[in-house]
Amino acid sequence: MFDRDKWQEISEALSKNKLRTFLTAFGVFWGIFMLVIMLGSGKGLENGVKSDFGGFANNALYVWTQRTTKAYKGFKPGRAFNLTNADITALQNMPELDAVAPRCQLGNYGGTNNVLRGLRKGNYQVMGDYPELMKIQPKKMTLGRFVNQLDLKEKRKVAVIGARVRDELFPYGEDPIGKYISINGIYFKVIGVFDVFFSGNNSQEELKGIFIPFSTFQNAFNWGNIVGWFSVTAKPQYSIVDVEPKVIQLLKSRHSIAPDDPRAFGFWNEAKGFSEMNSLFMGINVLIWVVGIGTLLAGIIGVSNIMLVVVKERTKEIGIRKALGATPFNIISQIMTEAVILTSIAGYLGLVASVLILEAINKAMKGSGGMFQNPEVNFNVAITAIIVLTFAGMIAGLIPARKAATISPVEALRYE
Repeated sequence: MFDRDKWQEISEALSKNKLRTFLTAFGVFWGIFMLVIMLGSGKGLENGVKSDFGGFANNALYVWTQRTTKAYKGFKPGRAFNLTNADITALQNMPELDAVAPRCQLGNYGGTNNVLRGLRKGNYQVMGDYPELMKIQPKKMTLGRFVNQLDLKEKRKVAVIGARVRDELFPYGEDPIGKYISINGIYFKVIGVFDVFFSGNNSQEELKGIFIPFSTFQNAFNWGNIVGWFSVTAKPQYSIVDVEPKVIQLLKSRHSIAPDDPRAFGFWNEAKGFSEMNSLFMGINVLIWVVGIGTLLAGIIGVSNIMLVVVKERTKEIGIRKALGATPFNIISQIMTEAVILTSIAGYLGLVASVLILEAINKAMKGSGGMFQNPEVNFNVAITAIIVLTFAGMIAGLIPARKAATISPVEALRYE
């Protein structure tokens, strides 16, 4: 390995036909370059999609009412019904559940309302929530605090506003804490300003939200004991996937819904969504590795073919070396070393170039959000790529090396 003459011979062999060496090395370079670029792009897509889930509990279940589709206990199909405050207590008593967060919202899901502060006004989502919401959809409190149990108990007219609400309703630099805003003609005292932990497409809409205590919402906007929908999480020892049917059946029994009615309740299971998303990206990564390694193998086959040509060109030289006492191991190690050197240098350059490209893309897109964020390749993948290259180089040199080792010195000396 540290024989100076050996390295000089390798250098002369590779530089003898520069164009052929370059084209052969480029095949390996392109293979590792495309593998790393595709892996980084796949990770960027995964980061972008997962950013929309930023901070949300992945063991949460969201439940809301729809119309019934089956007759039951004297009720006709097509009946509309509402969740109520009594359902809150029933769900809180379920041993499998950790956090229970009912919600009401003005204008239903996605609705907006006129909010005033002095001469400024805007349309924002106004929601009545429990403090437990912070366990399910955490907020980054930049000023003040979130609603608490005392706000709920005393039905305080307080509000927690998003960063965009603050920017649009309050002059720059003014502290909104302790100030009042008017929601549909009712005044609420601002007690907190929140930001979000994610930067996806939904982050800016989330920052246009206003949270007030659940009990205050029902009282101020004449909702009585109606609950818009529930979000709940399972305790660590339980799977929300297993708890889901128990929650639905409990609510069905409380509202006289047929046990086999499939559409009376709408629901979304966050754990299922995460599982499906992870399975999707696992499949994408497998496809990337298959395509990338296939491209790399094409380059490696090119190296092997070129080394066969090199062995043929150096037949007489190999014969002379064997006549002077070179063992088959000496011949094999020489050819394999040349193949490993060629693939390693080309592969390393491809790895460096791809990492630089990904880093440039990352800097250019930093803070832009969207469905593609922070394309990256972790250290383990880089090490794996190097190991793959090393073995690929050995395989590329093995066949021509064995062919060279079997050359008869007498026949080699006669070769022209």
